[in-house]
Amino acid sequence: MRNLALLMLCVVTMTESMSESLRAEEPIIFVSAFKPREEGAIHAYRFDSANGQLKLLHRNTDIENPFFLAVSPNRQFLYAIDAQQFGSQDDEFVAAFKIEGRDGKLTRLNRQTSRGTASCYLDVDATGKSIVVANYASGSVASLAVRADGSLGEVSSFIQHSGSSVNPERQKEPHAHCIVISPDNRFVLAADLGIDKILNYELKSDTSELKPNAAQVAAELPPGSGPRHLVFHPNGKRVYVINELKNTVTFFDYATPTGALTQRQTISTVPEDFAGVSYTADLKITPNGRFLYGTNRGHDSIAIFRIAEDGHLNRVSIEPSLGKGPQNLLITPDGRWLICANMPGNSVAVFAIDASTGALKSAGDPLTIPMPSCIRWLE
Repeated sequence: MRNLALLMLCVVTMTESMSESLRAEEPIIFVSAFKPREEGAIHAYRFDSANGQLKLLHRNTDIENPFFLAVSPNRQFLYAIDAQQFGSQDDEFVAAFKIEGRDGKLTRLNRQTSRGTASCYLDVDATGKSIVVANYASGSVASLAVRADGSLGEVSSFIQHSGSSVNPERQKEPHAHCIVISPDNRFVLAADLGIDKILNYELKSDTSELKPNAAQVAAELPPGSGPRHLVFHPNGKRVYVINELKNTVTFFDYATPTGALTQRQTISTVPEDFAGVSYTADLKITPNGRFLYGTNRGHDSIAIFRIAEDGHLNRVSIEPSLGKGPQNLLITPDGRWLICANMPGNSVAVFAIDASTGALKSAGDPLTIPMPSCIRWLE
């Protein structure tokens, strides 16, 4: 009997150990809470890929107003906007953190100026040696070198946008809202809401410098569109831009040899009979390239589009975001889950994605978190 009891104890211990190991292998979701220090922080959650539930692991408070995040390709470092007073007259910063262990703990390495105000978007190149930043209020973009230890060097290049467009309240001056590096790591596209253009740059990965793309300096959108965010299709040959002021998505063909964009289609993200006030925010594409999702703030919904073989979009439905002001989206690498940060709604909602239709099904009550602004995945 004693031997049997010992055997049962060993089985239980091994089972618990295996369960802990499996949980440790589950991915981490980083969510930035756009508030100062203890009020906000960068939250690290364990994501249960079986049921879509999130479990808080850490609140990293060594940062101010962490609006946007980016994870290095080697998954060892995290970068975040660091702003004592977001959108003030003072330049803001990009902060570098080392990701410690498997529980999302962050150790600050350093920070460098973004050379702009209301810095709102970050992207890391495929080598992990360069980071680019968009500055909304001051209408500029910059690039910084990343050192071998993951810390940031000073600004390598700085480019001030110029111009205006037709909306008298939002487009009196340039407002760079996003900056994305191409899948082949050769070009950089920056959506500027204030001038209705996608600015096109070449990236010199050895020096982390940006320069205007000689093949196409910029691609223009319809006046008053207000391009906010953009995303490359998984095949690398298409680009989709969500337009904040017009509540639309524009599809471009992307020429991989030159980086040039050719406009093909613009389609609404809100119902045709919608008469209220709404502004789009973010868009994401499933890894298989079949569905695109875009957020509507005001209508407080997620528009779902099927992507045709030729890249054109067909809107199939619009679903509630389960919170006010859906700000940022993440689709898990397996394409099974969509996570939505409802920023002014102070919540994060998780949805299961129907693989055949693209439809969304809630995984449960949204998680409460103050002002969630950006979601990033760590395998």
